[in-house]
Amino acid sequence: MSAHPQNERPTVLIYRDQLLPYSETFILEQSRHLQRYCPYFACTTTLGALDTDLPPDQVFSLEATAPWPGVEKMAYKLVGRVPTTWYRQLQGTAPQLIHAHFGFDGLFALALANRLHRPLLVTCHGYDATLQADPDQLKRGLSHGWDFIRHRGRFFRERYLKQRSRLFQSAHHILAVSDFIRRALIEQGCPAPRVTTHYIGIDVQRFTPPPQRATAPMVLFVGRLVAKKGVGDLLQAMADVQQVIPDVRLVVIGDGPLRPALQKLAQDLGVRVDFLGKQPPTAVQDWMNRATVFCGPSLVTPEGDAEGLGMVFLEAQAMALPVVSYASGGIPEAVAHGETGLLVPERDRVALAQGLVTFLQRPDLCQKFGQAGRQRIITQFDIRTQTAQLEGMYDQILAASNALHRLKS
Repeated sequence: MSAHPQNERPTVLIYRDQLLPYSETFILEQSRHLQRYCPYFACTTTLGALDTDLPPDQVFSLEATAPWPGVEKMAYKLVGRVPTTWYRQLQGTAPQLIHAHFGFDGLFALALANRLHRPLLVTCHGYDATLQADPDQLKRGLSHGWDFIRHRGRFFRERYLKQRSRLFQSAHHILAVSDFIRRALIEQGCPAPRVTTHYIGIDVQRFTPPPQRATAPMVLFVGRLVAKKGVGDLLQAMADVQQVIPDVRLVVIGDGPLRPALQKLAQDLGVRVDFLGKQPPTAVQDWMNRATVFCGPSLVTPEGDAEGLGMVFLEAQAMALPVVSYASGGIPEAVAHGETGLLVPERDRVALAQGLVTFLQRPDLCQKFGQAGRQRIITQFDIRTQTAQLEGMYDQILAASNALHRLKS
């Protein structure tokens, strides 16, 4: 019997192993725009860094129910053992299907799907589709117990790469956040009929540009300070930009392991930049109001990690900001080159600087590209339209699952 009999909408159980990194607010936004399905959240760990504004009875965390959380979490992730108390809580929501975000979590969620006897839908966002490794390296890595004890992140990454094909075969369906990610999944062995492109979208009513922007020239970056985001290239490009436009300001919002090295690089280059660290969504939007141009020069790392689409590119364009970036990963799907932004060859820092200077010196071009960008986001990436499409996919999955169940019975 459902623990929520008053709810007449079918329940979707949204799974994210850690709920929720500050850079993944798009998962919450998607859930909040569900109209015909009622979302509940399952996780093993609740992160305190993000105020999710979710009612306590909407989140079910393994660590909150387990007497030995560390042991229970490892047993769940390694052998698929679902603790009884957690299972009963999740069963009480009467879920009709499970929707996991990121392939890593999809692999974990297979145990829940099997225990609850519900279909599993998995959204792949980026590195879960593009990461690749040498088979011999995987064999060596997984054969040594110390890799798990001392390097859990590496252990689970290599385990995922080795078992990714099992996810492709066992999940009911896979969603890719861009055509780029869909192609990557197919290249990694996912059968083409089992993967569909679906853009998550953003709230175009919330991301609305101001009537007038500040006049001081400003380049804005928002994202994690990791290799994939290309902030080192942006700093080197800004050294050239500030030679041409001395009063231009670079604002970097976000944090990550590369922050100390990037701050030192900026100092060595003499680049004038403000590193603001993590900021709440309202503050990010405020900085978008002030910026002249958005720059996110994401690139592909040696391990194959690439930008799946880039939600922040959609947000910036919704705010009528022109974009300058590398034509890397799924970014060409998010940004229309020559119409809403300028995309240059990956790692071409000279071209990156030239693109920034073009917009900083041409207010008329900023306005033209900004207006085109906002209109494109409204037409193609409105989260209300995109979430309605997602609910249609939920309907199809449930119909197919119910039909299969009737055949077996």
